[in-house]
Amino acid sequence: MLPFWIALQFLSSLPVRLPGMPEPREMGRSLLCYPLVGALFGLLLWLASYLMQGVAAPLHAAMLLALWVLLSGALHLDGLADSADAWLGGFGDRERTLQIMKDPRSGPIAVVTLVLVLLLKFCALWVLVERGAGALLMLAPVVGRVAMLGLFLVTPYVRKGGLGQALAEHLPRRAAGWVLMGSVSLCLLMGGWLALWSVLASLAVFCWLRRLMCRRLGGTTGDTAGAVLELLELTVVLGLALSM
Repeated sequence: MLPFWIALQFLSSLPVRLPGMPEPREMGRSLLCYPLVGALFGLLLWLASYLMQGVAAPLHAAMLLALWVLLSGALHLDGLADSADAWLGGFGDRERTLQIMKDPRSGPIAVVTLVLVLLLKFCALWVLVERGAGALLMLAPVVGRVAMLGLFLVTPYVRKGGLGQALAEHLPRRAAGWVLMGSVSLCLLMGGWLALWSVLASLAVFCWLRRLMCRRLGGTTGDTAGAVLELLELTVVLGLALSM
């Protein structure tokens, strides 16, 4: 259970306390539990949506989005903001891009990116709420965290000494492949054709983002991994909203 608690502490704002600093091996194994954390988020969103039945759709969607952000502590939104600033401000230079990512300040590009992503998520949730999406609300959090596992599995981690380095170096690769296949299969079983189109769209976006990262940086960082998660969550909810 320790890898799950490590994953939950790292990916969420829930009050999880570990007895001490985990070993690198346990850090790597925690990546296998990322889809479980996504499933937990999805269940909480589904339950919250059920309890808010009868609330006007715009307010319902806004409260779901607020809960979604609070559950993750805006961790991945921070990575998206840093990546957006760095990608534009880096002017194609690897070292400058990595340097800007380390700057805690957010520029106008970061702000605009966050506003657009959250606005699109809100509108997509509004559509899903009006059309009674129910359990389909679970798909986006799961796919986003499955994508993070997949990213660490197939992409070098380029920031030496970072937390992500321990995750990447100690990830059980064979087990990660089985977790990926099992998670995607469960998503397809749960969502049927709607899930299939969203998963295919997410795979296309994932490959495109990975290609951009490898060309600019030679791999991924914690910030770009967070950006991938946020953009794939957005892809899923937009795909579901457009398909329903």
